[in-house]
Amino acid sequence: MNKTMRATVRPRRSVLYMPGSNARALDKARSLPADGLILDLEDAVAPDKKATGREQIAATLKQSGYGGRELIVRINGLDTPWGADDLAMVARSAANAILIPKVESAKMVQEAEELLAAASASTSLSIWCMMETPLGILHAEEIAASSGRVECLVMGTSDLANDLHAAHTRERTPMMTSLGLCLLVARAFGLAILDGVHLDLADDDGFAHSCAQGKELGFDGKTLIHPKTIAKANEVFAPPPEEVAWSRKIIAAHAEALRAGKGAILVDGKLIENLHVESANRQVALADAIKALEAVAPSSPR
Repeated sequence: MNKTMRATVRPRRSVLYMPGSNARALDKARSLPADGLILDLEDAVAPDKKATGREQIAATLKQSGYGGRELIVRINGLDTPWGADDLAMVARSAANAILIPKVESAKMVQEAEELLAAASASTSLSIWCMMETPLGILHAEEIAASSGRVECLVMGTSDLANDLHAAHTRERTPMMTSLGLCLLVARAFGLAILDGVHLDLADDDGFAHSCAQGKELGFDGKTLIHPKTIAKANEVFAPPPEEVAWSRKIIAAHAEALRAGKGAILVDGKLIENLHVESANRQVALADAIKALEAVAPSSPR
């Protein structure tokens, strides 16, 4: 397992799907304040546009202007006529990750990994896995353990709700078992995990609720289908300034206590133990990473 890759802290509050066949959208993405962009060759591209979309994404990845934001390419499945060519293109590109749709087994990940190795892909190119079928959810643990390249699980809640014959309700009760299982696996294996998309773009309140629910459950961020939702996702999934300030305070107090040979300490009347310091370190690391990203990423025009 590549522990270094999995230990990387980077913001993934907002990760926006961009259609690979739309050159104008790909260009506009340079000015969007999303933490990551999924350049999509699967659902967003019609069969007769797959080759064009692949060429456009390849050209896009050769260009600069995306700042420090993460660039991920969602390929077509390797069991389709386009998947192997998609993967080969990504292997030669400057993308950060390849996103495999409908992952259902360790074998599917390992097949992709072997093809990446055969194409001399950089060892820093990670694999993200779409978790969007009942079989994939049941095999989440073996998928997470399948390769050191696996870095992130991405919930595909629309396909999942369809396969479960479930309603896509505001509280998402029918999907909580699946969401919870994938969250457990992600944390057990040190992976990032992103919540699924919110489909109703007219429902701003519902989107805000979905973000808040995802944050409470433990997701690192949310996948998005429209730029108008980026700001709210960034706001909700960022650590609040007051929490960051408190985290820095207890980190400093704990360090001082260790130098004095003390264990648990009181800070402002609250008992602070190692688990609190671990959480504080995560908050501070994320806040610092967000600040660093925003310093180099292009901002949207006002």
